[in-house]
This record gives sequence, structure tokens and C-alpha cells, in this order.
Amino acid sequence: MRRLPPYLFGELNRIKHARRQEGFDIIDLGMGNPTDPPPKQVIDKLCESARELTVHGYSASIGIPNLRREVAKHYRHYWDVSLEADSEVICTIGSKEGFSHLCLALMGPGDTALVPTPAFPIHVYSAVIAGANVIGISMSEGEEVLLANIAHMAENLYPKPKVLILNYPHNPTTATVELDFYEQVVWLAKRYGFAVIHDFAYGLTTFEGYRAPSFMQAKGAKDVGVELSTMSKPYSMAGWRMGFCVGNPDILKCLGMIKGYYDYGLFTPIQVAGIIALRQCHEDVARQAGVYEKRRDALIDGLSRIGWPAEKPKASMFCWVPLPEKYRAMGSMEFCKLLLDHAEVAVSPGVGFGEDGEGFVRVALVENEKRMQQAVRQIKRALREYDGGLEEPGTKKRKPRGKKRDRRKKPR
Repeated sequence: MRRLPPYLFGELNRIKHARRQEGFDIIDLGMGNPTDPPPKQVIDKLCESARELTVHGYSASIGIPNLRREVAKHYRHYWDVSLEADSEVICTIGSKEGFSHLCLALMGPGDTALVPTPAFPIHVYSAVIAGANVIGISMSEGEEVLLANIAHMAENLYPKPKVLILNYPHNPTTATVELDFYEQVVWLAKRYGFAVIHDFAYGLTTFEGYRAPSFMQAKGAKDVGVELSTMSKPYSMAGWRMGFCVGNPDILKCLGMIKGYYDYGLFTPIQVAGIIALRQCHEDVARQAGVYEKRRDALIDGLSRIGWPAEKPKASMFCWVPLPEKYRAMGSMEFCKLLLDHAEVAVSPGVGFGEDGEGFVRVALVENEKRMQQAVRQIKRALREYDGGLEEPGTKKRKPRGKKRDRRKKPR
């Protein structure tokens, strides 16, 4: 446990809680916690199933057979990938639990995991908790350099890395890739003998015609790795903790053994409702992606208007926004405190995702469009009051004003 760093978001959460206790309406864009409800038919099925008297015992830790079959159909529908439900699909208690248990199954002291950085914390610390070493590889120079650096590490490290952890669409940076990237990863994995774990949590949250490829689409992917996904984002079922892991049967067998020791599976009615979600809610998934796209536009267009430009992501429920130039020296943590104290807006500091995340903030698209626009207005007001504000496009830079003279008559 001494290898785990202090929780960098803890101080921001403390400030956020204190401000709320004081009566402030904090617009919380820090955590990727969906605020939209799941599809109605999914909730109805949960309630219906929960009334059955035979479903309240322990469930299967790897998921009930009908749900695993539905996951296989899901992959066939979206990515034309063929999966054997009995050996190439396991249901997990969210992707985070699956990730952690998978690392416990695959790694131990002396093993090494390669992780592109910045990274979602569980991608690093699930390997650390398993006792393995972690080597971060910067994503900042693009895919080709990243692949070259992975190859360099695999060529020169001893012992050779055991696992490569990937995540596209990426959290926090929102970076996306095309299928040829995964095909090169498979080639490297076979050449150097490492396994691949791909986190595909945002695979269905995509915009403007972009379709995120599944790692499983790459030829030979099932020979070298697995892919984890979740129903948290596309189906707004975050609190239900329903995920799944698909791919290499030998790796999944190891995951199943670990899960057999650690858990008794999800509550059966949740799994039954999950079948309905996968089977009937394709239009709801597309609609939810459209909701996130409109929020993205409201945020990025609004920030651009106040002089804080950022690129629009092609996928995920986040925006990865560079700090305004005049605040870069402050650092992402202090800038987030500034926004929380002065704008009543909470966002996540990039440094919370590792040193390579410094200079950015991650903004979660979890509030409706009007609240996103309100957040922009409050940020504009707060920065103007704090330090004169940002230079808005199309406006002349104003000279800083001195203190106003007190024109009130003084008593003689």
C-alpha cells in the first residue's frame, strides 16, 4: 500500500464538499459519473426480475449464460466480431473490477506492465496492487512514436514486459485510433511475447460519424489479449456495475479463477436487465452519444468564445482542455482550485492522471447543455475578477486599470 500515492483528488473533493455545505451550487464536471437515467425498459426489467423469489441467491461469478451469449451478439452487431460465449466472454462487476482482478491473475512481483501516459489511475495501480512494476510511455508524440517506444521497451527490457495496457477512446486525453493501430500492436505482442489488455469503456460514445474500432477486430487479437468494456456510459448504468471482458480463452480462464475466489457475481436481476439493454437499446445508445456530443459543443464553443480554445474530441464523455496560457505556470491542481473557489465549477486536474497530464484539465460532460453554458459564464466571470480574464477573440487587449479613486467627499 505504500506504493500507492496520495489521492490527488481528495483535496478538491474536500473543498467541493465544504463549498456545498456553505450553500454554493457547485457545477461538478470532475467525475465521469453519468447523470442521465438508463433506458426505461431496462429499469422495468430490473423491477420485474427482482420480484421473482428465486433470483436472490448467489449468482455465477462469470455471468449467467444468457447474458454472456448476449454480449457475444453485441460484438457481432457492432464490430462483426465472432465470440464463443462459453469460453471468450466473462461478465465483470464493472470494468474497474475486471481490470483489477485480471492484473492479479496475470502479474506478480518481478513482472512489468507498459502503460501509455497520462493514464486513468486504475490502469497503473491495478498492476501496482498486483505487485508488478509499471513503466509509463508518453502518448504526447502520437501513435507511431508510441508504437516505436513500445517496441523499444520490449526489445531492451529484461525481463521482457508481460502486459501492455491500452485504452481507446482514451481517458483522460480522448485520443482515438483506427484499426491499423491495433494490428501493429498484435504484431508487436506476438513478436515480443506480451499480453494486451484493452479498456474499451467509451467504444460506443462516439461523435460525428467516427466509429471506434474494437481491439478484437484486429487479426490475431484473440491470440494475444482481451478487451474490457462497461455499460456505465453508453447505457447510463454506472451504479449498476455491469461490465464484461472478452477475448483470449486462456486469459479469461485465469480471470474466472480469480473471480471465483473473490466474488459471487452480480445480482441476477441486474444481469437479466443487462440482457434487455444489450438486446433492445441500440437506439438509446446512439441517442445518448448524441446527448454527449451536444454537451461537448456547448462546452468547447463556449470556452472558445471567452478566449480558451480547445479541440473537440471524436469520442468519450470528456474534454481534455489545455490550461489557458497565462495560467500554465500555476499548474493544473492550483488552477482547478481557482475554478472551484471562484467559479463554483469542479474539473479534474491533468496531473491527477500522471506527470504527463500536467498542463491540462479533464472536463466531464455530465451536466446538461444549459449547465455547461452556465459553467462557461461562471468561469469567464471568475477569471476576469481574479486576474483580468482571458483575451476574448475579436477584442482589443485592455490595459489593466488602477484602483478606483474614492470620489466621496471627505469631511473637513
